[in-house]
Amino acid sequence: MQVLRDINLTIAKAEVVSIVGASGAGKTTLLQLLGTLDRPDSGIIRYDQTDVTQLNEKALAAFRNQNIGFVFQFHNLLPEFTAIENVCMPALIAGRKMEEAKEEAYTLLRFLNVESRAEHKPAQLSGGEQQRFAVARALINHPAVVLADEPSGNLDTRHAEELHELFFRLRDQYQQTFVIVTHNNTLAQKSDRQIRLRDGGIVNSED
Repeated sequence: MQVLRDINLTIAKAEVVSIVGASGAGKTTLLQLLGTLDRPDSGIIRYDQTDVTQLNEKALAAFRNQNIGFVFQFHNLLPEFTAIENVCMPALIAGRKMEEAKEEAYTLLRFLNVESRAEHKPAQLSGGEQQRFAVARALINHPAVVLADEPSGNLDTRHAEELHELFFRLRDQYQQTFVIVTHNNTLAQKSDRQIRLRDGGIVNSED
């Protein structure tokens, strides 16, 4: 079964792009392919000059760790570790020392206004706080792009709006690129561009 078809897409640095469409349109599949979590049956996925479809599994895992950040609907923070330890994990996997990783993490947490909660376990944090730590974890290795799958889908209206504003602040201050699968119309309309999928194909791309 062909899930996606005739996808031709370019995303620029410091762009916030929303991927929208009905359930089953192929949004999450597209995000997983962009994130190198799945391999396409055909075609090319290129980050700058790197065709990631040509990388072996070990090289692909290293590329993913260093170039792609992920934010999911349910945070995926490991409960046995503190929030700051969760944030540091991608940096440690990349071979950075804990002291260096923590220094970088605290810089992010100050920007995200959750520094005071750094030593708490995830269960001690609100949903909005957990998602900010998830964003910090996604940013710790200075990725080329952050891919987010319904990042505000599990948040109330106030925390969802705060998270959305955070994405745009990160774009403006750090030139961070975001690709966001969302059903949230407010976020989609604020984005620099909307990509609408239907039956596995792009039906329009709105500036």
